[in-house]
Amino acid sequence: MHLQVIKDEPGKCPLCGMDLVPMGGSKKETHSHHEHQHHDHKEHSHHSENHNHHSDSGYDKHEGHHTHDFLKRFWVSLIITVPILLLSEMIQHWFGFTIAFPGDKYVLLTLGTIIYIYGGMPFLKGMVGEIKAKAIGMMTLVAIAITVAYVYSVAVALGLKGMDFFWELATLIVIMLLGHWLEMRSTMAASKALQSLVALLPNDVTVERHGEAIKIKLEDLKNGETIIIKPGEKIPADGTIVDGVSYVNESMLTGESVPVKKEKDGKVIAGSINGEGALRVTATGVGKDSYLNKVINLVQDAQAAKSNTQNLADKVAKWLTYIAIAVGVITFIYWFGSSGDIAFALERMVTVMVTACPHALGVAIPLVVAISTTLSATNGLLIRNRTAFEATRKLSTIIFDKTGTLTKGSHAVEKVIPLTDKYTADEMVQYAAAVQQYSEHHIAKGILKTLKERNLELWKSENFSYMAGIGVKAVVNGKEIVAAGPNYFKQNNLTEPETPKEVNQNIPDFVAFLERTLFKEY
Repeated sequence: MHLQVIKDEPGKCPLCGMDLVPMGGSKKETHSHHEHQHHDHKEHSHHSENHNHHSDSGYDKHEGHHTHDFLKRFWVSLIITVPILLLSEMIQHWFGFTIAFPGDKYVLLTLGTIIYIYGGMPFLKGMVGEIKAKAIGMMTLVAIAITVAYVYSVAVALGLKGMDFFWELATLIVIMLLGHWLEMRSTMAASKALQSLVALLPNDVTVERHGEAIKIKLEDLKNGETIIIKPGEKIPADGTIVDGVSYVNESMLTGESVPVKKEKDGKVIAGSINGEGALRVTATGVGKDSYLNKVINLVQDAQAAKSNTQNLADKVAKWLTYIAIAVGVITFIYWFGSSGDIAFALERMVTVMVTACPHALGVAIPLVVAISTTLSATNGLLIRNRTAFEATRKLSTIIFDKTGTLTKGSHAVEKVIPLTDKYTADEMVQYAAAVQQYSEHHIAKGILKTLKERNLELWKSENFSYMAGIGVKAVVNGKEIVAAGPNYFKQNNLTEPETPKEVNQNIPDFVAFLERTLFKEY
């Protein structure tokens, strides 16, 4: 399910908590989506290799849990909480109503037991994990609070003098389940960024073996093999170009919005998208060795790291746990020593320990993480480091050096200047669009967009051909039209026409890069 999760040993997936499964032996270094589509859905696999993606910062309180599992537990617990509240003596006292019937305490005991075991299980497991990891935190604090409340309430239901805390137990569990669900949902939303990175790789690869082009699974690709990458295909591995010229879109990995020209001896990276040219590439970085996999590791490790606010909350929860236990014991000793009434002393101790669990802290911190992460994601901002994200509130000046990325990230026609009176500006756009309509080049798309914006007719073209590194040509309205840049003139020993002076005057040098579309009529 999450191909980016790779570990050296068995364990849980940090993204959704499912069990990791072996990749099928040390000979295989990667695993494709297609292979485990044949598995039963209950055994969706995560994949182990040579990296451990768990955060080194401590125990993962959500390990082994699922977002939908928290949500399900929340709704079930919420439904059970309603009758618990109605049957609780304290709630009836506060709101001035009475609901009583023979055996009502046992009904309350049954419902309380169900919500304690079913709703409280994630916190009980979390407490065990935190204690084993020597990282006492919120899970331990909640688990102690609900356990003390439950044990005391059971004793009251079975005859001990006092007032039960089933209502406090139920509301605490419901609120904490909601808080942790919100936190996990934001984390899972962020993990979609990792899944989208994994999706950049193709499932099948065309390689050259014994002089013949054959298709193989991505997992069978090895370093040193020659890959054939057709126009528009995704590049499956890092490599060096041995033949061919093309423009490659690397924006999703490097942030460079303009496709980069690649030719012989140039480097390509896995996950980028080939343009209109065909390339032959020698693979140098397959699977875990690829630049893409290193980006995935970086992003996932950063997402697993906690922010200063979360660390502060965990520290507060740790000390609150110690304080709650200490004050609870002191309270019991004091009241039992002064009154000699064990039931009264127990009630005071439980009240202190249950009240010490901060509902607000358990919900507020996850909400801050969820809201900030969601707002950032909806505005196209991936939070790679939450600690740095918190520090941005102190920023006063931001300096960018990514012109294309910060604008529209695509080519657009700035101005059309006919060099003769033979063609109007609109006709120039129509001829250019007609000849470029079968091209996948970024400039071609910009010209076609301009044609649409001007509501001009798209003329038909015939005999389209691509001139590597130069441009394209085709027959439009019976004329052979060439759409090209300066290289066309150099190759054909033609004099390049002068650019009108007003162009340089009207467009500042630092934002202007003029790709001229020139025509020659035969």
